Amino acid sequence: MASLQLFLDQFKSSGEAEHMWLKEVFSFIKEHIEPVLLGPASPVAEDSLIGGGVCSDQLSVCVVKKIQESMSVTHTLPVSYRLVSVLELLSRQHLACVSNLSWSTNQQRAWAKEAELSLPGHQALPRVNLLLIGCLRVGRGGEWRLTDASGSVRCECLSPSPLWLNRFVFLPHWNYIHHGAPGQDQDQDQDQDQDEAGGHVELIGVPVLLCPGPEQGLAAVPEGGAELSRAVGVREAAGLLHNRTRGQRLSVRGQVGSVCPLLVVAGTAFFCFSLTDASHSLPVLVKDSSRLWWTQCVCVGQTVCVTALRVCVLRGWRGNNILCVTDQSEIHTNYTHTLEHTHTDSQLDPPSPHMMSHIDDDCEEAETELDTVQSAVRMKRSKVISYQGTVTDVVSEGAGLYVIDRKVGLCLAYQPSLRRTLRAGDSVELHHVHFLYRPCPDFPPSMLCTCLRSTLRVTAFSRVGGSSPDSGCPGDGALPRLLLEKNVDVSSYLWTCHLSSQLTHSLLPSVLKDQCVCLLSWKLMEYVWRRGGQRGRRDIYSEMLDKPHTCPLTQYSVDPAVHQYISVSELSLSLQLDCWSSVSLSSLLPPGGSSLTSSQINTALAWSCRTLTSDPQNSPQTGDRLRQRPLLLVGVLELPSHTSEHALWLRDGTGAVTCVITQTSEEEEGAQRAAFNTAWIGCLVCVQQFTMVTERFIQSEFPSYQHLDQDKYITHKHCRVYLQFSLDHLHILSPSVTMVTHLRQRGEESGSDVTGRKETEGGQTAGRKRAREEEEPDSSHSASLSVSMTTGPVGGSCVSMVIRVEHKEGVAWRNIGGTLNQGEAGLILCFSVRAAVIGPVVRWGWDPKNRPMTDRETDIEKDSKVVLVFSGVSARWFPLLQPGSFYRLVAAGTQDPSVLIGCGLSGRSRVELHSDSTLQVQSDWRFHTLTRPLLLYTYRQTHSPTVLTLSEVLDCRSELVCFQALVSDRISLNVRTSDSTDTHTGVRLTVSDESGRSLQVYLDLSHTPYPPGLLPGNTLLLSNFHRRLSRTGSVYCSYLPVSSITVISLGDTSRARPSPAPMMHLGVWAGSREHRCVVGQVKGHMVCFLFLELQWSCSLCGSVYIQSCSSSQCLSSSSVFQSKAKVVIDDGTGEAHVWFSGALVRPLLGLAVSQWEGLQRALRVRGHIRVYPRGRSLVCDSDDALLHFLLCVCSSDAVCRQLCLTCRKHNKQRSEEVKRFSRGDRDFMTRMTLPLQLTCLHTNTD
Repeated sequence: MASLQLFLDQFKSSGEAEHMWLKEVFSFIKEHIEPVLLGPASPVAEDSLIGGGVCSDQLSVCVVKKIQESMSVTHTLPVSYRLVSVLELLSRQHLACVSNLSWSTNQQRAWAKEAELSLPGHQALPRVNLLLIGCLRVGRGGEWRLTDASGSVRCECLSPSPLWLNRFVFLPHWNYIHHGAPGQDQDQDQDQDQDEAGGHVELIGVPVLLCPGPEQGLAAVPEGGAELSRAVGVREAAGLLHNRTRGQRLSVRGQVGSVCPLLVVAGTAFFCFSLTDASHSLPVLVKDSSRLWWTQCVCVGQTVCVTALRVCVLRGWRGNNILCVTDQSEIHTNYTHTLEHTHTDSQLDPPSPHMMSHIDDDCEEAETELDTVQSAVRMKRSKVISYQGTVTDVVSEGAGLYVIDRKVGLCLAYQPSLRRTLRAGDSVELHHVHFLYRPCPDFPPSMLCTCLRSTLRVTAFSRVGGSSPDSGCPGDGALPRLLLEKNVDVSSYLWTCHLSSQLTHSLLPSVLKDQCVCLLSWKLMEYVWRRGGQRGRRDIYSEMLDKPHTCPLTQYSVDPAVHQYISVSELSLSLQLDCWSSVSLSSLLPPGGSSLTSSQINTALAWSCRTLTSDPQNSPQTGDRLRQRPLLLVGVLELPSHTSEHALWLRDGTGAVTCVITQTSEEEEGAQRAAFNTAWIGCLVCVQQFTMVTERFIQSEFPSYQHLDQDKYITHKHCRVYLQFSLDHLHILSPSVTMVTHLRQRGEESGSDVTGRKETEGGQTAGRKRAREEEEPDSSHSASLSVSMTTGPVGGSCVSMVIRVEHKEGVAWRNIGGTLNQGEAGLILCFSVRAAVIGPVVRWGWDPKNRPMTDRETDIEKDSKVVLVFSGVSARWFPLLQPGSFYRLVAAGTQDPSVLIGCGLSGRSRVELHSDSTLQVQSDWRFHTLTRPLLLYTYRQTHSPTVLTLSEVLDCRSELVCFQALVSDRISLNVRTSDSTDTHTGVRLTVSDESGRSLQVYLDLSHTPYPPGLLPGNTLLLSNFHRRLSRTGSVYCSYLPVSSITVISLGDTSRARPSPAPMMHLGVWAGSREHRCVVGQVKGHMVCFLFLELQWSCSLCGSVYIQSCSSSQCLSSSSVFQSKAKVVIDDGTGEAHVWFSGALVRPLLGLAVSQWEGLQRALRVRGHIRVYPRGRSLVCDSDDALLHFLLCVCSSDAVCRQLCLTCRKHNKQRSEEVKRFSRGDRDFMTRMTLPLQLTCLHTNTD
């Protein structure tokens, strides 16, 4: 108590508050500082302190005086502040904060406002009235720590001085940053673990030294002064470095040229720095654990003197000599050489490095471009610069990515992770950093990347609190560890980091669950960036010490066409937005759209489609936001969850999109067929090549072409978005359990690993793990029908049977008396499949899935059929059940074989029934495809159902046909919209084959879900269609309730054209009595015009329009210009009369656009004109200048020329007729062959 009273007597307290505050200060020093002061590791016992007689009373007095000196007002004591111990700070302060003893309230507010204005969206650190006192000591790995009797906390300093070590200090201005997570280093002592779990202190400014200590200089340390007096310059030390003398110790002075980061190799920590003068540079290796704290004291451009250095051989650096720090070495910062050769040496000191604070616009020109290694990839050399700026954004702390000054990217991944991670608002200084221009299009154009030679120093700590930790890359730095192991190009690494961030938001947590998104991103990078030439391991010593400098950042690739990842929801939304903004209605009309009537215009606008490929190099189109770079999709393939869909889905965490999918056939090499392998369900895949389809549906009442810009005539419009791709273009990232089995069997059959197996080696491990935990996720949650259903363990009992699908009916809405959906009352989506049962029903104690077929599952002698009925939820299997394929049907949760035995029809006695048994498929039953490797050898040779060609359909007599053909054209016949759903009741498809023959197929989709993929360019399998003859004798097909449509091959729908029609000779074509060819190409000479008619018609009723509609019942005020002509064509084998109409008439007449428009204006007054250039008994409408002009045009040599036309043959035309001829007084009757009648579809260019 006497010591306390002596302490209180030193100060004249003005009140009870100050008196109590002084007592608390004294008690704090006694409890938390004195044990450290008097302990065995006390700084009093260190040689760096003088006197040794410091007691807690003196220290308490010193603390109060230093506190008063640090205050802006010195006549009072800061009673609102209190001293806090390290333990209390770490355990109770859970928010980042700042403390400044000298602040007034107004100063603090101005400071906070300035901080928040400089970084919008961030909040300034809150102020706390806490005081910190302790001893600065060196911790593990060279870190500085503030220590008192309760513990220690890591202390980050901006420009620490060696004089601060082992000194009691008072911190007047500091930040405390709470970590909020346990530390990563498990080998630290208890105090350090507690510190890492709490946070760290950022020392702002210079601490106040509380105990007397040495001053840097020769007089203070006599033996040190001798060492300093013998210090040599860098030039002299460079000469001694090459002539190594055993036991020699050197003291070297010079300017710091570079400071390499602290490395830990095989448990040994070290770092290097260089001393330079105007002409030489010397590397210095700091390996002694007691000197690792130098890494915070050495700054580029600072003049230092290092004593007791020895010359050693660095074997890792090709045996070169290097200066190495010993346990007697000392460093003197801010060294000033005052001896005899001061002036001479100062002339040799190099100038400070040029520091850039902004990136010039022409920095790219300064880079050296190397030879191009690929068509779109360029190799460049980086430029080494120094830069200073402020961190404005933390892109990914775990990946080491930041943004400086809002426009310059910073990548720290090629260096070891920082002990103190950067925060937004930190001012940094970078030396020997690599400048790269546009290494990755997903990051700022200007990028700074640090290597092992680079120096990063924080010059000012951030004033704002840290943002929430990003989820783009885990804080443990998984991506930098992979970078260290694989040593990939910086462009690849940046692309991987961006992909990791994107996948985190689109896949977690609904898709990936516990899988690491970083590893998935890395796998995708290795798949997408498939470039030759693997890099070797990094040579860390050469990277730090070699001249000229080489490192992984010296060269980098620039690829503006690198893939761009996009989520499913973003893709769908962008396609829907661009669907209407990227098109004008006039562009949806056929050529000559201005001459179409109202009904023709509205019919043409009823349906249209827009297709885009994922790679813009294949079909470049302008004005599309999505097509700047190739697109990349990642998602899970699954069965549709909505009962109104009957196509597969690709889903990620943001949404799902319908997919039309094909795959390579196992029977026909290279041939395509519809997807049939259920093993793809539940696979996480990467889709790199795909086609985006947007179908537009418009219900309109446009009166004429001139009204297309008025949206009021559109009564309803909507669009439909889906994807088209082949399974051959997918990359499996994480296979399903059944896919693992499928790939394994494929590898065993071929005798070696298949490509897909190699690519999915890592994913198969995840698949096997998933097999032990849960059943394969085939489509949806059992309750909500959404995604990733998990129904229990694999080991449950079940029964199964193997079937071969022989016939599949189309899916449709039918009234089967089941549970009603919320859609149409009484209707449920259903379809049926007729299949051959391969063997008996087999009991299992576990789910066999798609494992190889066993002997007990076969019964060759038995030949039974079954009709499987799918309704409601079970109808989702429709896209994967294909005729000719084998499946194992599994009913889980039962051992009763009768559940898979269909029921037959009961008949009367002595009546034989020939119907197949029927089996209702339950919603929890599963189908597993048994591909050729999984089948027994007896069943590997399968026979696909008979499929006709289009020519066979045209020539056959069957009523029900199954054929495949290429879609060449599509129009919508009738579109009806109700309040609840959009029904597209009529579609006409024009299909063709390689021979050029075509057929029209009429679809009635009023009772079936809308089928995607009915696009020009795709090949369809049309099953159970009704073959019919029109009244003119043409063959066409119509849709029945049992009809089925399957897309079996994907074409280039963006540039789809029908197969060229066959070249026909007129004489042969006219003599043919069969309908083998309806459309053909004709090449001949135009002999003459027979007929020409030009007319202005009402756009609504079609009557002649002269100033107004000639029909009294029509009040239309809009008209269209129509034209038609009939000419004679001769190709040497015969003649034909060819009809032309619409846009084909103008080029036939050889008129320019301006002449054609003038002709239309001239005809406005009279409305119409008919011309018969070759008619003798036919009379033209009038005899005026317009008529004579047209007669001259029709008979000119420019018109009578060689033509190449694609024409359609008229059906049911008479082959000959009887004509009467008069010769004098005699009449003659004779039969004459009529010329072939054709309609021109379009003109061809030679």
